[in-house]
Amino acid sequence: MPVHVIADTSAKLSAASSLLNENFSVTSELIGAAGIRGNDIDAVIVAADLRIVENITALKAMAGKLKRIPKRIFLIDQRTRLAVFQAYALGATDALINPVNQKQLLARLGDTEAPSIVPNEPQSPNQETASAGAASIAAMFSAVMSGSAIDVARARDAGGRIATSIAEDGLSQWLTTVRRHHEGTYQHCLLVTGVAADFGLSLGLAKIDMERLYSAAMFHDIGKAGIPLAVLDKPGRLDESERALIETHPVTGHEVLSCTAGISPEILDAVRHHHEYLDGSGYPDGLCANSISDIVRILTISDIFAALIEHRTYKPTMPREKAYEILRGMTGKLEKPLVDAFRDVALNR
Repeated sequence: MPVHVIADTSAKLSAASSLLNENFSVTSELIGAAGIRGNDIDAVIVAADLRIVENITALKAMAGKLKRIPKRIFLIDQRTRLAVFQAYALGATDALINPVNQKQLLARLGDTEAPSIVPNEPQSPNQETASAGAASIAAMFSAVMSGSAIDVARARDAGGRIATSIAEDGLSQWLTTVRRHHEGTYQHCLLVTGVAADFGLSLGLAKIDMERLYSAAMFHDIGKAGIPLAVLDKPGRLDESERALIETHPVTGHEVLSCTAGISPEILDAVRHHHEYLDGSGYPDGLCANSISDIVRILTISDIFAALIEHRTYKPTMPREKAYEILRGMTGKLEKPLVDAFRDVALNR
């Protein structure tokens, strides 16, 4: 398999290449002169300091060429969330923290979960849409962490593309694509947006309500940007302090977006209240019944279902049928007519 290495120093170039030479056909070049001239590259390794503006500018300039390469693994020097978000915003399909060993790198390059891709075969429309969505989410999280402006138009456009993809190709194909190519918080946000969009379409929502719904889904977990990855993506049950930290994200997201131009009151309400239940047992405000808007009720069902059917490496993916039965069992918490209407989305669409 042809692998291309791009690095910002000769030492990094040599180090990364040495891990690959025994197993792959390796080419390499420094980032300042990188042109990615070959047309038969199956994977690219990027080893660069993402705090350096020149490196970011160079990577953005070659974004079109990078996008055509199926696997794009970034080796990151800083063990920070911001560096990880920056990598994904620049087009990474995977990110590893330096120093990496040969076993780690070979495992990612030989991922058995990855699809069999013919060299130079373009991404499917679903993959392109998912990649654009993930990049938008990564950029949002990065903006929150760095205190810079959130690109609302980009997120709204990504949500619109997801809704269009769902309308044209159906929910099942979207779920398969996202679970196969994305992980963690990005996977969850993409799944929620797809499920919410399909739910909205099945309910026949008006265009303006659809736009509010898929935009709210894209933004709903933005408050998780500051939560440590060790907590956010922890395998297994959270302890009491970790759960309390997670439960801060609706208020944090609401506060961040309240200062952002272009966010409607309906979206702000959905971001803050997507964990509220009709019986008042939700958070952060303990709302109940008529205090919870229709868009929040729809988003909450979509959020719970998406969380249940996520693909995680440490446990089997829950079947859609079982996830729907869990929703049906949440009597008093979720609106029963909406849960009934969600059946077709959950099981058939």
